[in-house]
Amino acid sequence: MEQLPGPVVEHLAKGQDKYVERLCEFLRIPSISTLPAHAGDIRKAAKWLLHEAERLGFKGALYETKGHPVVYAELCPHKDAPTVLIYGHYDVQPPDPVDQWCHPPFTPTIQDGCVFARGATDDKGQFLTFFNAIESILAVDGTLPLNVKLVVEGEEEVGSPNFRAFLDAHKDLLKADFIALSDGEKYRADMPSICYGLRGLLYMQIDIQGPKYDVHSGLHGGSVVNPALALSWILSRLKDDQGKVLIPGFYGHARDLEPWERKEMARLPFDEKAEAAMLGVPKLVPEKGYTILESVRARPTLDINGIWGGFQGEGSKTIIPASAGAKVSMRLVPDQDPDEIAGLLEKYVISMAPVGVTVKVTNISSNRALIVPRDSPAIHAMARSIEYAFGVRPVFTRDGGSIGAVVAMQAGLGIEDILMLGWGDPDDALHSPNEHFSLENFRRGSLASAALLYGLAKVKTSLKPVAKEPGGSHKK
Repeated sequence: MEQLPGPVVEHLAKGQDKYVERLCEFLRIPSISTLPAHAGDIRKAAKWLLHEAERLGFKGALYETKGHPVVYAELCPHKDAPTVLIYGHYDVQPPDPVDQWCHPPFTPTIQDGCVFARGATDDKGQFLTFFNAIESILAVDGTLPLNVKLVVEGEEEVGSPNFRAFLDAHKDLLKADFIALSDGEKYRADMPSICYGLRGLLYMQIDIQGPKYDVHSGLHGGSVVNPALALSWILSRLKDDQGKVLIPGFYGHARDLEPWERKEMARLPFDEKAEAAMLGVPKLVPEKGYTILESVRARPTLDINGIWGGFQGEGSKTIIPASAGAKVSMRLVPDQDPDEIAGLLEKYVISMAPVGVTVKVTNISSNRALIVPRDSPAIHAMARSIEYAFGVRPVFTRDGGSIGAVVAMQAGLGIEDILMLGWGDPDDALHSPNEHFSLENFRRGSLASAALLYGLAKVKTSLKPVAKEPGGSHKK
């Protein structure tokens, strides 16, 4: 196991209350990336992060994109030491439905050993464990054991649509030996894990247009095609009751799990009844032919994320709505091309549209799946640092979620050592009401982050060359 110098451990322990206060300050900023009304809050969060990095001695700037700014900062005191690029995101999901929160979502509240707030575990609390580690190491040693670069985006929760353009313009700036991030979760509260795979994501919108305005169902019912019914017809044919996606060609290039992966997943402890109880559903239903773990971590899926159309108020209103729509997302696996799948979905949806309505299918965002090597000196250093901090050897898992920026960095920077950490617990309610983050995980995550920095400093690396890109900076 990696070992931390005693003075660093002591500094982290003494600073815990201060670090929690810093986290709460960050959590009070409602940096919701998907809502234009919060653009000012997004910028406030970016400036807050940059200020905190500069306070620790980093030099950096906000880099403008077509959307929200990217925060970049570096502290690279060593000529020959390795460099780690630490990735995170400062944007958060909307808090809806707000009435289901026990506490206001942007008023951080400490309860039962956890901090409750939107962004607590995804990703503000987890990212700040690196800040805690860096601050303590600097306080004790006066310098870092390796070079550190920070890149923090404000659009992860909307699919990182502008991150690739930032990366392409600044490859030299982001050059590193390793990428590290903590934007995940442990396999179980008592079982930390190392993620070696992420699913890709394709997010689409389907809009059905009927009459140019809502019309009287008594006068026009029977002659006007109802957009809500047309939408229901289409959506009901996207997936069957066995969990199979019905879009022709959807599985054409999908890479299946390797036999050894299925064996490893089968050995992981999993209580199906407890999981169902935690989620409040009567039963979990995996894809036919696959286990629940395989279905949620390594198989492609399709889900309806939102649906609208017609009268939503109390009582009755006898209309045929003018329009209806739905948000549809697909989690993709290696070798599935998001652009190809988007084309297949659009073709399939249009082919099912009844005469009498018009259909529009929009590709909102997408990114590919990711698999990284599991056996390298950097991965072993990560495993030792996690075992040191949590007292348990981590297991290897694939994650069902998606992080578009990480996929872009692997492809654009030629970095194979991507260290995907996660200090959260599976029941932290990320993306849901009452999101929270254990303060004990916050403490242990800070220990693990510090141990990782010392461990990576000892790893010999051979960075792949990356061609320098022409073009100026976007920083402002």
